[in-house]
Amino acid sequence: MNMELKEYLDYLVEWLREEVKKSNQKGLVVGISGGIDSAVVAALAKRAFPNDYITVWMPCKSSELDEKCKAELINDLDLKNVTVDLSQTFEVISKSLNDSGIEQSKLALANTKARLRMSILYSMAQTHNYLVLGTDNADEWHIGYFTKFGDGGVDLLPIVHLLKREVREAAKILGVPESIINRAPTASLWEDQTDESEIGFSYDLIDDYISGKPVADEVKQRVDHLHKISEHKRNGAPMPKNIR
Repeated sequence: MNMELKEYLDYLVEWLREEVKKSNQKGLVVGISGGIDSAVVAALAKRAFPNDYITVWMPCKSSELDEKCKAELINDLDLKNVTVDLSQTFEVISKSLNDSGIEQSKLALANTKARLRMSILYSMAQTHNYLVLGTDNADEWHIGYFTKFGDGGVDLLPIVHLLKREVREAAKILGVPESIINRAPTASLWEDQTDESEIGFSYDLIDDYISGKPVADEVKQRVDHLHKISEHKRNGAPMPKNIR
């Protein structure tokens, strides 16, 4: 067992408790997808607030594998969970957008899913006086692989400093099912979508580059490019000079 990582996870649990207390809130809410990042964050949320957390499953044309992995996670970790089915809601929104006379792009509609889910999480959070947890890891945050005001619109980012390989190790420590640990990373944006096919190379290469290990020039250039063009996602909206 990686004791240094285990100690860091213990720190994250305490950090979550402190942040909730500072915000004068009661607990935490996290959306689960059947993927490893949300599974790790859900496990941390339960450890931090055993009586004041909730996980939310928000199917939206989700795959059978998503459903299966989600069910195993809830069962194995005995998670408190509610389901908000967004399939019909998403269809209505998509139709309304396309009926405007402007056919929406595949990626735009996929990002609409993420923003719809975040709206649900904030409604749940406000109802319970909870904070919304983000699930972005260090790789995703660095290259901007998240939806602005979607899965990037959160209150706290507990695993933002963990490389993808460290998330996998954390999942083992926290008891996340093997089926989730071993599946290909996916944002489930559309059928058969995988993160690494969309990014262009593996998370292992991003891990290596971020941690200072040598990588091929094309990897370095691609990661640097993605980091540069996604800077706006990591910062607040630019403001002009104050008139006063």
